[in-house]
Amino acid sequence: MRYRLEHGFTMVELMTVLIIAAILAAIALPSYQESVLKARRTEARAALLKTMQQQERYYALHTTYVVFSSASTDAEAKRFNWFSGENAVASFYEISAQACNGKTIRDCVLLIAQPGTDKVHPSYRDPVCGALSLSSSGEKSAATDRCW
Repeated sequence: MRYRLEHGFTMVELMTVLIIAAILAAIALPSYQESVLKARRTEARAALLKTMQQQERYYALHTTYVVFSSASTDAEAKRFNWFSGENAVASFYEISAQACNGKTIRDCVLLIAQPGTDKVHPSYRDPVCGALSLSSSGEKSAATDRCW
């Protein structure tokens, strides 16, 4: 009696494992991508809230808000971060401040977080929510209700 030792896998076994791995990846990838989008939206919301706190502190001292953007050169405007993350390169949203519609900057400020501009991660897009905004009167807005 001779025993034949087999080493390795057959092609059928290998293909079965690859098919199972592909199915699992196809199921997991959309969930992962949605989680990444939610995390980036959370970063933008946190940056808007932090910036609004800074605006309110400034308002308490000077009785006016500050208009700013990434192109601002004014010393007062440079107090505020125009990006959502640790630095501009690592950010996915560009933040700006303007007067609310129909009001002056002394009365109301509107902060806007715009996704994927030329100055932050340019290839980033948020097709569901788009730009997020927060006003000093507490109004929050986005393309859909589930974004805030």
